[in-house]
Amino acid sequence: MNKHIMFAVAAAASIGVATAAQARDQIRIVGSSTVFPFSTAVAEQFGKSTQFKTPVVESTGSGGGLKLFCAGVGVQHPDVTNASRRIKKSEVDRCARNGVKAITEVKIGYDGIVLANSRKAKPTEITLKQLFLALAKSVPADAEGEKLRDNPYKMWSDIDPSLPKRKIEVLGPPPTSGTRDAFVELAMEGGCKQFSAIKAMRKKDKKRYKAICHGIREDGAFIEAGENDVLIIQKLVANPNAYGIFGFSFLDSNADRIQGTAVDGVAPEFETISSGEYPVSRSMYFYVKQAHIGVIPGIEEYVGEFTAERAWGPDGYLVDKGLIPLSDADRKKINAAAMSGAKLSM
Repeated sequence: MNKHIMFAVAAAASIGVATAAQARDQIRIVGSSTVFPFSTAVAEQFGKSTQFKTPVVESTGSGGGLKLFCAGVGVQHPDVTNASRRIKKSEVDRCARNGVKAITEVKIGYDGIVLANSRKAKPTEITLKQLFLALAKSVPADAEGEKLRDNPYKMWSDIDPSLPKRKIEVLGPPPTSGTRDAFVELAMEGGCKQFSAIKAMRKKDKKRYKAICHGIREDGAFIEAGENDVLIIQKLVANPNAYGIFGFSFLDSNADRIQGTAVDGVAPEFETISSGEYPVSRSMYFYVKQAHIGVIPGIEEYVGEFTAERAWGPDGYLVDKGLIPLSDADRKKINAAAMSGAKLSM
């Protein structure tokens, strides 16, 4: 029995013969707003170049997508979810509780999280430490961070005279977003742990350390702008005093209207993100529900299109969309694992 038939038999058993007979004829994909443009490009190419229907892709945020994906097996649940961070152990456990036990993880490339503003404004540079002080709910009241206080900074120049004399106003993603998760882990925590007393707290009281380093202020300086990165860009163009937080691909595709901010002296560029020099870089993924292969037509072929050199390779059409590709060796290894249906292990 070949693997296509085995998948179909297993899926039919999981979903139910009656439901399987009435299966969707279109792949349903949910998840990250950052991965959305790449997934959409693959879906459109897939629809044009195969006999399968173009997959439906929804931008729900990484957390929201994984919640939908892990809700169960069956045609009412998504087949694939995109994520701009790796799936958490708690999400894998939730999937398993709901019968989603065989998941394939596909790492697709890299992205940088940028702090950007309108090209009408003067370019700025910032350090991770300054960024933490601008956006944290509680900030150190002394040089080491022994004592904390509610964030008193209203203007960027209140933090450091070298920063713009403008009100702190940052449009960013909500807690359900993988971009938000990665931003607090890479940028906020990256600045937070530069205070020696807070860094020492990590070993003694990890919960408090995380609350301090990941806590974002709620007094209006940080504005949750939803999962729609296009809307954030429109708001930045309308308000040159504001900054926005989103993935590099959106900066790259809107470079005529917005500009990236250098972080710790490194500009957010293709080369600096792929080399890891840019300090706020992350990996991107999608996850496949193996129980749906053989029931929902075209899933394996979609995975094949996404991991083909013409798509995610150095000269692929996804690079034109802002994807920063994996190394040749990693692409080869991940393609082989994805096409064989390798099961996620954590």
